Amino acid sequence: MRTERNLTRLDRVFARLDREPERPAHLDVPVMSRHRIALFAGTLAFYIAIVWAVLITSWLVRLDWQVMFFRPYQQWPEIHAFVDYYVVLGQRGPTAVMVAAWLGWRSWRQHTLRPLLALGVSLLLLNVTVGAAKIGMGRLGPHYATTVGANEMWLGGDIFPSGHTANAVVTWGILAYLASTPRARRWLSALSAVVSLGVGMSTVYLGTHWLSDVLLGWAAGLLILLALPWFEPLITRAEAWILGVRDRWFARLGRRAATKLPVSPPAAPTPPAADPEKTPLREPVAAPRTRAPAYLAPGPHTARSDRTPVTPAGSRRPPHADRHPRGAAPAARPVSGG
Repeated sequence: MRTERNLTRLDRVFARLDREPERPAHLDVPVMSRHRIALFAGTLAFYIAIVWAVLITSWLVRLDWQVMFFRPYQQWPEIHAFVDYYVVLGQRGPTAVMVAAWLGWRSWRQHTLRPLLALGVSLLLLNVTVGAAKIGMGRLGPHYATTVGANEMWLGGDIFPSGHTANAVVTWGILAYLASTPRARRWLSALSAVVSLGVGMSTVYLGTHWLSDVLLGWAAGLLILLALPWFEPLITRAEAWILGVRDRWFARLGRRAATKLPVSPPAAPTPPAADPEKTPLREPVAAPRTRAPAYLAPGPHTARSDRTPVTPAGSRRPPHADRHPRGAAPAARPVSGG
């Protein structure tokens, strides 16, 4: 009786690493539902409230100064080295490379460019929106503050909102956005929230951001993730255009390779093998003899017509009265008078 081996957890993990034969049909593309629209509106209201509270120098600005004077990096110096490394999880370069590598494998495995295109769109929105807010409000950081209790706005700074925090929310939250199952989406959402929260508090600990910068960075990153379904049609059209360009390019390369290949003449048909029982036997033909080259002895040679045939009995040519032996001068003929 044949029994099947039960797959272990490691076997299932390696099975997930194999490329699927074709693009899965169950890929869940988020849509702009009412629940998402409500979350987007609430986050946008929170964003505006934080900006307004800083502009009017409210209690939030006073809290910023109290945290700055507390100097957390001096209160807990033993975790300073760890925080220096942990805050890298919010830097755009390293995090974008790590997440792009994972989403690139997802794109290859599922035969789709949507994961990479969604990451590109989210980072583009992050650079435009957060960068414009930083430059527009120009707030100075805690290390460069000039007046105690002031909001330090429009002084040429670039720390409001916190770019590290917003980047952590978007970069790690895109993994939850592209998750293929609801369970994976919940776990990844919780993981991205913890990571982005830790990155934001790390910048406050190091004294590079006000607490209000971190709050606005969380809201800015969450707004980008919630607005991504509005860009799904653009992502779909971009994917179709890129794949179309790829197919046309491959077709052109195939035509060029076909025209460059040399055209060989058709091979002559090989005669069928003869049946040894029906084929009459032929006599073997002797190979033609090759005549060895003749080598002449040294000395003067005469033409064949001047040679005298010699036999053992002597010459076979009859004597002639007018013939003289070789080397002798011919006798003078008598001149008859006339």
